[in-house]
Amino acid sequence: MRTETPPTIRLKDYKPSDYLIDHVALDVALEPAATGVVSVLKVRPNPASKTVGTPLRLDGEVLELKSVAINGETIGDNRYTVSANQLVIDEVPPGPFELTIETICNPDANTALSGLYRTNEVYCTQCEAEGFRRITYFLDRPDVLATYQVRIEADKGDVPVLLANGNPVETGDLADGRHFAVWQDPWPKPAYLFALVAGDLACVTDHFTTMSGRKVELRIYVEQGKQDRCGWAMESLKASMKWDETAFGREYDLDIFMIVAVSDFNMGAMENKGLNVFNDKYILARPDTATDQDHVNIEAIIAHEYFHNWTGNRITCRDWFQLCLKEGLTVFRDQEFTSDMRSRAVKRIQDVRTLRSHQFPEDAGPLAHPVRPQSYIEINNFYTATVYEKGAEVVRMFKTLLGAERFAKALDIYFERHDGDAATVEDFVTCMEDASGRDLTQFFNWYNHAGTPSVKARLSWDQAAATATLVVTQSLAPTPGQSEKPDMHIPLSTGLIGPDGADMDLVQDDGKPIDGGILELRAARQSWTFTGITERPVLSINRGFSAPVNLTTGQGDSELLFLMANDRDAFNRWEAGQTLSRSIIMSAMQAIRDGDEPDVIDGYGDALASVLAAPDLEQAFKAQMLALPSEADIANMLGRNVDPDLIQAARDHVRKTVGSRLADQLDRLARDLPAGEYSASAQAAGQRALAYAALSLLAAAMPAETAAAALGRFKSAGHMSDMMGPLNVLAGLDVGERDQALELFHEMFADDHLIVDKWFALHAMRRNPDAAAHIRRLMQHDDFSISRPNRVRALIGTFAGMNQTGFNDASGDGYDVVAEVVMALDERNPQVAARMVSAFRSYQLMDNVRQDKARAALSVIRNKENLSADTLEMVSRMLESQKP
Repeated sequence: MRTETPPTIRLKDYKPSDYLIDHVALDVALEPAATGVVSVLKVRPNPASKTVGTPLRLDGEVLELKSVAINGETIGDNRYTVSANQLVIDEVPPGPFELTIETICNPDANTALSGLYRTNEVYCTQCEAEGFRRITYFLDRPDVLATYQVRIEADKGDVPVLLANGNPVETGDLADGRHFAVWQDPWPKPAYLFALVAGDLACVTDHFTTMSGRKVELRIYVEQGKQDRCGWAMESLKASMKWDETAFGREYDLDIFMIVAVSDFNMGAMENKGLNVFNDKYILARPDTATDQDHVNIEAIIAHEYFHNWTGNRITCRDWFQLCLKEGLTVFRDQEFTSDMRSRAVKRIQDVRTLRSHQFPEDAGPLAHPVRPQSYIEINNFYTATVYEKGAEVVRMFKTLLGAERFAKALDIYFERHDGDAATVEDFVTCMEDASGRDLTQFFNWYNHAGTPSVKARLSWDQAAATATLVVTQSLAPTPGQSEKPDMHIPLSTGLIGPDGADMDLVQDDGKPIDGGILELRAARQSWTFTGITERPVLSINRGFSAPVNLTTGQGDSELLFLMANDRDAFNRWEAGQTLSRSIIMSAMQAIRDGDEPDVIDGYGDALASVLAAPDLEQAFKAQMLALPSEADIANMLGRNVDPDLIQAARDHVRKTVGSRLADQLDRLARDLPAGEYSASAQAAGQRALAYAALSLLAAAMPAETAAAALGRFKSAGHMSDMMGPLNVLAGLDVGERDQALELFHEMFADDHLIVDKWFALHAMRRNPDAAAHIRRLMQHDDFSISRPNRVRALIGTFAGMNQTGFNDASGDGYDVVAEVVMALDERNPQVAARMVSAFRSYQLMDNVRQDKARAALSVIRNKENLSADTLEMVSRMLESQKP
């Protein structure tokens, strides 16, 4: 058991670095087990620091120090101290000086995949958040910005490609079969944006001409033989560069932009300046290897990392507490990009699904934290849905409150005012205030307080007075460390719909219209009275999900069915269907609990049939309408004493009933697949999404017949999307066709690691009475390796996140198997292990039996010898927090 307590870092304790580093010259001699690094640093005292003449404290981990020199003179070890995580030089010159440090690191031994490591004989770096200190001793903090020149040398036969940030300066051959390359990045950056990649890599090239007429060379590096899978990634990159110029006026600023795809990576991708490193699952795509969703993910993640060039690189964050500044804003930007490239309505629905399935449970559980945390032990544990997705929602609310024109002006001010800065959330909000003339002090609560606000809205109509009065209340429950909560500033996009389906004018009783239909809820209770309402209205509120809140309206079935059919806001049309289906599922749960036969109102199936028949609706939108709330969504809505088996039984019954009632219509849709060669277009992907959503509902109603049809479709499929569609349907059925298809799928693609990941994920979703035992058997499979993050996420992450009854089995076996993996991972890769712990984030929703089993599994993890600080922090937060 770990006995020492890691130190807690607090926002309130921030102070500027005592020293700055203006320029870094690195000389890296690559060797698998002993890479030599010579760093020459131009150091000076920081004029913003309040202390003078302090020792120079440099961060460093798992390094072998060879020598230290100041202004060219080697200093003895009596003048410095080396610990497990620091190099402290007691006395340094009072003015600017040159510091030279020689170290050795071991890329082969670096299983944590942080710093410089080697995977599949390719050298790679990952420096965010604190990996650069595993390459050389440094002021490894984001508010120390320096220009970099990097010289790399290696064996030319084994490592022919040598890459680093910036522009190429020089290459050449050396003695003994070695060679070198020099790269120079003229833009000051923090150390977390440093990148180096070297190996035997193939390159796909193209170019992009910027809006000012500069020609930028584009390169994507992949493993040899995979060049033909880079076309979609390259097109996505060019589309991202063009869109950022058009939408935000941001032009690329180097002569070359490079992406490298590697198979073992802790994250999805990393925005290192000019040299993005990607998990190869987000680069490699061909019709026969990648699904529609893979294509969408590649397009979006390439955009996200490219957009970081301005929101993250040119303007970085002052400290890691400001992580939401770069991530929330960039997620918002990539969401807008995908909305423009595909369907705005469908993208919004998908983003809210993600928010509700990942961030809302985080906000409601022991891992709740503000968008800008106030403290942490390991910053790696705060790359969370709250920082990313909720952070993006906060940015979106700024746009809603300010309006598109003033929001664009605010961002222009931000880019101009803070280019080259390490900025703060306060800096960003000030730009919003300066552009709009508004006081956003109350709105800042979104950054400082955890939790999802609960909003209740009730509409009453006075026929005689021809008025409608809307009363809205808000509340925010206590979260760990925050028992007192303020009123939030909540923008609610609102409409009143008349019997003809058209929106009514929103004019208040003082004669003032509601600007853009946006109501601003700022108190615990507010009311608005609208005049000229001569017919009974139906309320449509929080349109477009204008605020990330839990909303209840008290609307009955008839009003929800009306909204499903008539709301001009596509999101709220979908939301009405979700609200109604949640109510139907919960009624079914009560009926099953009482021993009665569950009922599904006729109007719900009729409403879905009307949506499916509507010629003016996108196919992708119709597919979203067919998808019922997930089992996890229902559990999160219940909030306590959850029985996952009961939820699954009730949801299955509703799907079976709807599938039966719409069988003929669903059968026609399921057969309606795009003809001809594969296209990744939004229209073709939407058509496939609807076909397989229909097939899934048919399977719920007629499992035997549909299983046979799905197996036939799988065998005759011409591309990966038409393979995975039937496979996803079969994965939810306990039939022989499922096992037959999965076995054949593995045989066909056993040599493709990305598709084998899909195979493991399909197994993890299987409904088995012995689900945990099945996972343990798969962990013994020759293709499973705990050292490969993608493989672990595919099997264990999918099991814990998408197999609610298996993971939350009352025996506790699901919790135990995940705990065992966490402990094994922690010895190799603490970052991935700690993130896997988040699978337990909702255990406090469960019944007492399951809660006790989960706590027991978490306690076993916490009691493990030599547990990493990453995992210890996560487990401790889980166990020490009690549900309010």
